[in-house]
Order: sequence, then structure tokens, then C-alpha cells
Amino acid sequence: MNPFEFSNFQKVLCLGCHSDDIEIGAGGTMLRLIESNPTLEVYWVVFSGSPERQLEARRSAETFLERVEHKTILTLDFAENIFPQQVPALKAKLGEIRAAFQPDLIFTQRRDDSHQDHYTLGELTWNAFRSHTILEYEIAKYDGDLGQPNVFVGLTPELAKRKTQLLLEFFGTQGVKHWFDEETFLGLMRLRGLESATRYAEGFYARKVMI
Repeated sequence: MNPFEFSNFQKVLCLGCHSDDIEIGAGGTMLRLIESNPTLEVYWVVFSGSPERQLEARRSAETFLERVEHKTILTLDFAENIFPQQVPALKAKLGEIRAAFQPDLIFTQRRDDSHQDHYTLGELTWNAFRSHTILEYEIAKYDGDLGQPNVFVGLTPELAKRKTQLLLEFFGTQGVKHWFDEETFLGLMRLRGLESATRYAEGFYARKVMI
């Protein structure tokens, strides 16, 4: 049995530092998971954001997960851009999440990401969940820190465009950023598709997988 057949995953944990991170990094994959498994359970946690950004995050998550019957969406109020200074509180919150939900699959920030919030949450995820399948997602940014993914999830053009459409629809506060546009999102998915011999894909980083 292939452990990465989507039908094998029943409980998925999505972790993101900021209100659009999960959708940017794993939005297409989540849409495909939900399409493939109607009984999926999802625990979706966004760790920081102003009240306006938290509202965007909740509305986006509700739409991405609209076909998921069993779901929990949490928007937390950790201070942005100083996650390394909040490690004890973050560790405690991840412990609470682990006690409440035992996932088959976890999506989290990449530990080699140059953003201090991202690499802190990525590292703490591995610290909290030691017997789980963890896939680290990627986010393109000014720093030019994209790596070489070793896990790819192929997406149909419809799913890639649906992900992009939802990002642009729900995260209006990000519209002023020069990179937050259709070309960026479709471009990265097209590049990862080229690398995995398909049209569109999302790339992930698997540090350790137990089979």
C-alpha cells in the first residue's frame, strides 16, 4: 500500500504562521485531498494576525474546507515577526493541539525558510510531533530561499486556478504587495509541475518518513 495515497489520510493538521501561509503553500493539495476523501477531518491553525487578517483567515479556511464536515479552524493572536521570542508559548500551544488532535498528515512551514516566524514554527512542529508524517510547504518571497522539494502533489489546472482565485478573493489586505498576484501563484505551481512531469504541482519537503 502506498502511504501517500490520499485515501489513506483521514486526519490532517494544517499549521501556518500568517493568515495566508497554508493556502499559499498547500492550498491546492488541500483541495485535492478533500476532493479525494469526503470523510477527511481537518484541524486548521493560523498562529498570528490582526483582527482584520484573522477574519480573512477564517473566511478563507471556511471556503477551502466547505466540503469537510469535521473541521476545526483556530486563529490565534501570537505577535507576528517575533516568533523566536515566543518559543515557550508556541511550544505550549502545539502541545495543546497535539492533545486535542492526532493527525495522519501534517502540513507546516519549512524549516529552511528564511522568515523567522516560518522556520520557528517548522522546527517546533518537528519537536511536538515525532511520530507523524510531516510535509513542509514553501512560500516564494523576496529572499529567494526556495529549495528543491522532494515531494510533489500534482494538481489539475482547475485546482491550481481555484486555489489562486480563492487567495485573491479572500486576502484583500495583501493586494498592495507586488508579489501577491495570479502570476506568482500559478508560476510557482507551473515550475513545480515541470519538475514533476505534470502541468501544475505543489512542492513539499519531507525530512523523515516512516513506512
